[in-house]
Amino acid sequence: MAHYTREDIIKFVEENDVEFIRLQFTDIFGILKNVAIPKSQLNKALDNQMMFDGSSIDGFARIEESDMYLRPDLDSFVVFPWRPQTGKVARLICDVYKTDGTPFEGDPRHLLKKAVAKAAEMGYTFNVGPECEFFLFNMDENGAPTTDSMDRAGYFDLGPNDLGENARRDIVLTLEDMGFEIEASHHECAPAQHEIDFKYGEAIKTADSIMTFKLAVKTIAQRHGLHATFMPKPKENMCGSGMHINMSLEKDGVNVFADENGENGLSREAYHFIAGLMEHVNAITAITNPLVNSYKRLVPGYEAPVYIAWSAKNRSPLIRIPASRGKGTRVELRCPDPSANPYFALAVCLMAGLDGIERKLEPCNSVDVNIYELTKKQKKELGIESLPETLYDAVKALEKDSYLVDFLGEETAEKYIDAKKKEWKEYKIKVSQWEIDEYLYKF
Repeated sequence: MAHYTREDIIKFVEENDVEFIRLQFTDIFGILKNVAIPKSQLNKALDNQMMFDGSSIDGFARIEESDMYLRPDLDSFVVFPWRPQTGKVARLICDVYKTDGTPFEGDPRHLLKKAVAKAAEMGYTFNVGPECEFFLFNMDENGAPTTDSMDRAGYFDLGPNDLGENARRDIVLTLEDMGFEIEASHHECAPAQHEIDFKYGEAIKTADSIMTFKLAVKTIAQRHGLHATFMPKPKENMCGSGMHINMSLEKDGVNVFADENGENGLSREAYHFIAGLMEHVNAITAITNPLVNSYKRLVPGYEAPVYIAWSAKNRSPLIRIPASRGKGTRVELRCPDPSANPYFALAVCLMAGLDGIERKLEPCNSVDVNIYELTKKQKKELGIESLPETLYDAVKALEKDSYLVDFLGEETAEKYIDAKKKEWKEYKIKVSQWEIDEYLYKF
């Protein structure tokens, strides 16, 4: 990431024909928001004087305390490559502050900063590498998104079978223009499904990058006449989209998860971190898998994890230790999906792992066989439990997890939990086409 001073940004805007600046922030549900200002207001923004109505943002402030300020992170300054090159548009990612000059406790970026600060107190730097999957679907004659595609390609297929290849290439080039280091891109296993991986980095930068990634993917796809969706399971009978999160901790530049003399090449900190994730994972899923639709991906038979277990040797458990060791040693949590708020998701994963380290928790034994082939009796004997099967189950688990609720803050946790209960209730009262087809004639 480039490092900018106030003077750098003012000079760049003047010399490069930047006319508008978007001040971006993210609500508690992971939706990107912004206030657009002309360059004449740039000084005011850089003085942290841009105010907005927080009561208009879902999950933010009550109306009697609605005035909030946006404080730009200068290092997040970037020009949008897809906007006109005459009268360019740039953006700054912002933190949300209250009128008394203190951070807004419900700002997702602030919560991740709080978790990162906790890690720093323990001497750790938290690094994260996400694996973001998405679908590219056709739009109808009115420009509305559909779930249709002529694409029939599979895992690692290439053109002409891969009909999204050109769009994916342009997405990668656009991201590189914005400073991303793209490591790989490819067609995923389901028709019209794609994955683009970018280099791991420090947690806050990575969460910012995930939000920017989603915006760029959707924007460039639209230019190709396609709709990009990060919905976890847009179509039945095929794999859904995940966002596996690869995590590691560094201390003085050394990966503390690595121990060449340890079992599986892992340190005790790594095992404690794994145990912390497993201790809190039922609650974590309410945040890493935040939609009713998320749980239609988390079913057996579609490559998504269902069972709470870990392994250094196979991909069927919830937590996997990829083969790379030394600096590349990492813990991969495989349940998250790309609809998650990345700031919240990374924050609760980090806090759970740190809880495991602080309490010196020990994980259960590694499960090195394909869990999907085990019988119910065998899973019970091994103590393997399942992830929550619905959003409601996950939210109830979060509600009971006092450690994570305390971290989120009572007000933010309450707003998030209430919103997700409402989402579940609205879903529960709907009558689906499956129910009509199955029961209307029969009964």
